[in-house]
Amino acid sequence: MRRTDELAVGAEATAVAAPSASGGPVDTAAGGPPPRELPRFWLLVLVAAAVLPGTALFLVGQNVSKAALQAWQTVCLAVIVQATPFLLLGTALSGAINAFVPERVFTRLLPERPALAVPVAGIAGVVLPGCECASVPVAGSLIGRGVTPAAAFAFLLSAPAINPVVLTATAIAFPGTPLMVLARLVASLVTAAVMGWLWLWLGREEWLRPAVRHTGHQPGRHRWTEFRRAFQHDFLQAGGFLVVGAMAAATFNVAVPRSVLDTFSGSPWLSVLFLAALAVILAVCSEADAFVASSLTGFSPTARLTFMVVGPMVDLKLIALQAGTFGRAFAARFSAATTVVAVLCATLVGGMLL
Repeated sequence: MRRTDELAVGAEATAVAAPSASGGPVDTAAGGPPPRELPRFWLLVLVAAAVLPGTALFLVGQNVSKAALQAWQTVCLAVIVQATPFLLLGTALSGAINAFVPERVFTRLLPERPALAVPVAGIAGVVLPGCECASVPVAGSLIGRGVTPAAAFAFLLSAPAINPVVLTATAIAFPGTPLMVLARLVASLVTAAVMGWLWLWLGREEWLRPAVRHTGHQPGRHRWTEFRRAFQHDFLQAGGFLVVGAMAAATFNVAVPRSVLDTFSGSPWLSVLFLAALAVILAVCSEADAFVASSLTGFSPTARLTFMVVGPMVDLKLIALQAGTFGRAFAARFSAATTVVAVLCATLVGGMLL
């Protein structure tokens, strides 16, 4: 009997002192599941991520002219090198807000009247300088804390598009054209506000199925560990989309025949619709999309503005995130309406400022 008790005590001590992924103990008595660790095969994933793109590039390069391959490499590396510092800064700030800023700060800043809360929430998006992936769970958490959905959705749309990191990246990607930065700010804010007011007018509660998600600091967890995990998750996820977007932009610039580009770029409306669709498909992080847009030199400034306004608000990964957080019925309606409003706002603002 004594031996059984000793084994039980030893098992409890081992469970409490079990190391976490960060090297510290995991307190199972603090409540809630322990932090998720990296999968056992993560080394294989890293090796595959390093080897497979290079192998594919080598095989493709055997059938491509040397000049075209060099042009592809130049465009791809230029986009990645220019965007990576802003991606690092944005994900670091997003992780810091997630770990150190209480969510009640957002609720106290909003007016009680929903119609006034919508534009205020849109402007408050400047305090979340992260990628659009971070804004979806934050919006779901705000709704769970009592914030009106219309204001939460305005925040969701504006946060990835008007924060200082994104606007600074836009200014560097378009040197000498400060009106492009202003146009992106105005078009994104107007789109976010219009979508919030549309939800107040036409939105139905049965379309919204918010999942229970917790963002921010959790009791019993170390804040610096939460910051590290949030930064690691956001950077790895957004960095992957950045690489894919850079490769797609380089392929687009090199492989698409000039006649096809002239067909779309020669028509004001076709160019706008084409780059809006491209933004949805490429799903480039908002901190890097300005560099991709600046590389599309064959298109008008208004069309490239549309690419930067639509991308942070509607793309394939965001539709999936919204469906998982709020439900498929919401994601289908909200994404379609946002695309239409974003294209119209970008076209109007671009026509006036650019």
